Amino acid sequence: MKPEQLPENFQRIATDQPFVFCCHPGVPCFTECCRELDLALTPYDVLRLKRYLQLSSDKFLEEYVIIEWEEQELFPTCYLTMIDDGRASCVFVRETGCSVYDDRPGSCRAYPVGRGASRNAEMTFAESLVLIREAHCRGFAETGNQTAGKYLLDQGLAEYNRFNDALLPLLQHPRLQAQTFRPSRQQLGQYILALYNLDQFRREMTDGRITLQSTLTPQLLKGLLTGNDEELLLLGIRWLMQEFFDE
Repeated sequence: MKPEQLPENFQRIATDQPFVFCCHPGVPCFTECCRELDLALTPYDVLRLKRYLQLSSDKFLEEYVIIEWEEQELFPTCYLTMIDDGRASCVFVRETGCSVYDDRPGSCRAYPVGRGASRNAEMTFAESLVLIREAHCRGFAETGNQTAGKYLLDQGLAEYNRFNDALLPLLQHPRLQAQTFRPSRQQLGQYILALYNLDQFRREMTDGRITLQSTLTPQLLKGLLTGNDEELLLLGIRWLMQEFFDE
């Protein structure tokens, strides 16, 4: 994103650049950032949330997710449902805070820092960070000097970034960037199945409805058979690369 394209309340920030911010129940705006928002969920967000709630992935999608796809977009977006309380509050927010705090989505963990990652045709990885200052947020008036890198680490973003970045070869594939590939309706369904409905994906893999051209490594086979959702998610990415790009 070019600098002039950034919203006024977004400020580019380096990993080692210090800033002052702290959020806790005593801040006047506590939980305000959990309202009036469109919260897009990554596959790893859904994995963590459905496991925390002890729900199957298809049940979680049915109860907590709205899947939207616009004709001009390449892939569908999964949004967390909001409560119809006049403020579009997160379904998991309570007066005491987040009821799924230990497994809250990555964007909630990172706030007020935003992170972007990219990989070009030469496989060069790049990360960019922004500091988001919203009018309602009083966390910047608190004490607590820190850097963006330390803040993200303290918020437990390492695992989230690992699995989100594993999607880059798929979402930023050269054929997508060159606009020589557009997924079919069937492939859009495969996208939701392999990335967001892991339990159904596992069932279809184990009963032979889905096959991989390449031989499964012992680690990926373990993920398929033993309920290791993290390894199964990586397997799903590999399958989509095969189905979309013959890789």
